[in-house]
Amino acid sequence: MFAMQVTAFDTPLSLQELAMPQPAAEEVVIKVAACGLNFGDTLLIKGTYQEKPPLPFTMGMEMAGVVAAVGSNVTHLAVGQRVAAYSGKNGLAEYAAVPASVCVPIPDMMPFTDASAFLITYGTSHLALEERARLKAGERLLVLGASGGVGLTAVELGKLMGAEVIACARGADKLEICKQMGADHMIDSDTADIRAQVKALGGADVLYDPIGGAQFDAAFRACNQGARLLPLGFASGDVPQIPANILLVKNMTVLGLYIGGYARLNPKALTDSFATLIGWYIEGKIKPYVSNILPLREANAGLDLLRRREATGKVIIDVTA
Repeated sequence: MFAMQVTAFDTPLSLQELAMPQPAAEEVVIKVAACGLNFGDTLLIKGTYQEKPPLPFTMGMEMAGVVAAVGSNVTHLAVGQRVAAYSGKNGLAEYAAVPASVCVPIPDMMPFTDASAFLITYGTSHLALEERARLKAGERLLVLGASGGVGLTAVELGKLMGAEVIACARGADKLEICKQMGADHMIDSDTADIRAQVKALGGADVLYDPIGGAQFDAAFRACNQGARLLPLGFASGDVPQIPANILLVKNMTVLGLYIGGYARLNPKALTDSFATLIGWYIEGKIKPYVSNILPLREANAGLDLLRRREATGKVIIDVTA
């Protein structure tokens, strides 16, 4: 089989021909149809992500396909079953051995391209807004990086949960997509004074931030008394330092979330979240926004779209193409 692998950190992925994987007792092998790319993949390649697999390894944090083989201890999945998986790696390959515990059955009406764009982005946003921040209807939600993979799902879910959503993204075209996904107010992060515009709208009750840097600093100072802050990533490359004195005076709460670790911290919350999200998908309430679909051999081009922040929503690799 073919796979796109990291053979040295901070270098492009290389196409490798590998032996077919065999499942361990607690694993399944998936015949991969599609793999969703995430900004975290770019950090994995550099060797700066929270987790650092030994070299060489196959990229691809999330995937969707059909179960091709099951390990001896796996009883809840069967050969031929359609699944998505949030495995952290191995998705950019024709076949992937992954723990059965990270596989989620998907409905027949869900295309693999949607399924491979689903678990990490929607899972992160739903856990962040529902489980961590306890977002309430009528509150004002500020989403930085709102046109990106996780940001766009935060806009969509925030609106579905009854919030007034402020989307902050780069340029009119990306902001128009945010509007289509439910944003009530749009702020151009390239040209606008984020702090002034958010305060003019009444301030933010919940701040959702996968960007960090100067945008976080401006948004932080536009938050209301009792606001909840969700620092979920640092795409700017700058990890913000949060002044504790302002947290104290304004009674703010900072809530971290790393979905990869949540499976160990609170697995029931994760599985309940996925069940809710797939239910909303079946009901037509949510739909992944996919801007680019590329073949396996062009995975490096897809990752470049993320690095340059040119993609809107998700970039998907069609492993069958």
